[in-house]
Amino acid sequence: MNKSEPPTNDATTSAGEVQSRSSGATSEEIRARREAQNQAMRARLAPKPDPVSHPPTGSRLWNIPNMLTMLRLVLVIPFAILVFWHFGETGPQIWAAAIFAVAAATDFADGALARKMNIVTTFGKVADPIADKALTGIALIALSVHGAIPWWITIVILGRELVVTALRFWVIKYGVISASRGGKAKTVAQLVAIFLYLLPLAGFWADLRLVILWIALLLTLVTGIDYAVRAIKLRRTHGESAK
Repeated sequence: MNKSEPPTNDATTSAGEVQSRSSGATSEEIRARREAQNQAMRARLAPKPDPVSHPPTGSRLWNIPNMLTMLRLVLVIPFAILVFWHFGETGPQIWAAAIFAVAAATDFADGALARKMNIVTTFGKVADPIADKALTGIALIALSVHGAIPWWITIVILGRELVVTALRFWVIKYGVISASRGGKAKTVAQLVAIFLYLLPLAGFWADLRLVILWIALLLTLVTGIDYAVRAIKLRRTHGESAK
């Protein structure tokens, strides 16, 4: 090193800087190149965002699972009109049942696609349960308004959903309680029962839908109690470990 050259603060001198000095580059150019190299190094070492903790935004919001969820939200409007104001008319009832079936199918499809494609967005996590509860809630309330389903059954089913939602927020900082097989069976039984009650059926099919409704009610109560027990255990376990 030339003794007349002022010492540098860097521990090492890059090959590019040595080459720049030998080629007669000015000190301003050397500093600019050094800053560009430092920025490139910081960009390479920066932590990559977690797709679950920090869901994708912008254009990634418009993915297939989210579009199916949005379709289900849109279908709630014509479904509500048909089931509240045209129930008892054969044509509108069949259309209401068809819309309900399509919306229910998107409920299963968006979740399966989101898991397969490994897509998690804030919109999906918020909108999906809202669409589900809006669809089933409107259907049950309308069927009770028209006397097809007793009010106490509707109150039990919707009340269970409210309690489970409250429990989910109660333990959210301690962990997430995954859906059980009973919970999935409960959802299927409810959707099938509602679909059959939307149709103008009689005889065997009318008896069958009543049986499925009772099965859905039983699963609703059992899985609700199971969820409450698991939530209490989760909260108690983390509460004791924190002491």
